[in-house]
Amino acid sequence: MKVLIADDDPVSRRLLQASLEKWGYAASAVVDGTAAWAAMQEPQPPQLLILDWLMPQIDGVELCRRARTLKSLQSSYIILLTSRATKSDVVQGLESGADDYITKPFDPGELRARVQVGKRVIDLQNTLADRLHRLEEAMARVNQLQGLLPICCYCKKVRDDKNYWHQVESYVARHVDVRFSHGVCPDCIGRLRQDLAIPDHPKAS
Repeated sequence: MKVLIADDDPVSRRLLQASLEKWGYAASAVVDGTAAWAAMQEPQPPQLLILDWLMPQIDGVELCRRARTLKSLQSSYIILLTSRATKSDVVQGLESGADDYITKPFDPGELRARVQVGKRVIDLQNTLADRLHRLEEAMARVNQLQGLLPICCYCKKVRDDKNYWHQVESYVARHVDVRFSHGVCPDCIGRLRQDLAIPDHPKAS
């Protein structure tokens, strides 16, 4: 998972990056808010952000606000680094769009635990987004079946939008998550009896 670190303190920045890389994350680090804002607007931005509150040009709180305006970062997980630990400061940071915060100087164990929480949240959101996408595709296929569907009046095959003909059950099975179990309806049973001259109520011998 890609992680963006924004911290103007070189020692803190190096410690953060080294720790995250040791734990298996692809961590990149920038030195101020402007560079962080540029990285956040890349086509595939990191989904986990660790932002220092106090930075030159654009501080961490403002970056949180800006991140939540970007569609690509709506589901990102933001951890705010701060030396401010009062309740009002924490509330301000969370209201700006941060998901969590760590006070400086940070404890490596606490950092790792909070990053792991962020990863679990992001993984869950990605799973839900994938399921929603598949559900939308399924609904689109259902809507397609509700429209006009050419069918042969003799063999009952249906024609798709590429001009290929298919058996009804195979066509439906490809477009909707269903399987067919075959049987014989009462009307067809009656016709079969007539065709085969089978009496409805055979007389007992």
